Amino acid sequence: MDYRNMTAPCGKDCFNCPLYIGEENKENRREFFERGNIPDEKYRCLGCRDNKGYCPGLEILGIDPHCKTYQCVQEHKVEFCFECGQFPCFRLQPVADRAERVPHALKVYNLCLIKKMGVEKWAEELSKKIFSDYYTRKLNDFM
Repeated sequence: MDYRNMTAPCGKDCFNCPLYIGEENKENRREFFERGNIPDEKYRCLGCRDNKGYCPGLEILGIDPHCKTYQCVQEHKVEFCFECGQFPCFRLQPVADRAERVPHALKVYNLCLIKKMGVEKWAEELSKKIFSDYYTRKLNDFM
């Protein structure tokens, strides 16, 4: 897998997203879309970069699906936000809105690990665990 291409500039691991996984695993895709009462044929995702910043997951949530962070990275001519002189900027600030469903609060943490480890090593060794921990671990587990 091309982890560099499948990691959004903001550090979001597109390759762990149910919409992307569903492109490979049609059974998971069908179950995911049935659970969410989402029209399957409308939402195909190949990752943020190949979609030029369009994120069908945001559209499903009723949010503008054209990522402003992607546009910003293009303007600053960097591949990842951590390469920008303004990192970390307010665009990456975690918010509570839909945090229980969307792991965007992980962006800065992921970016720091990508900068430290490299995107391939982070993707292969930690990204899936971090994604899973986000939804399953309790705060007391970390304190």
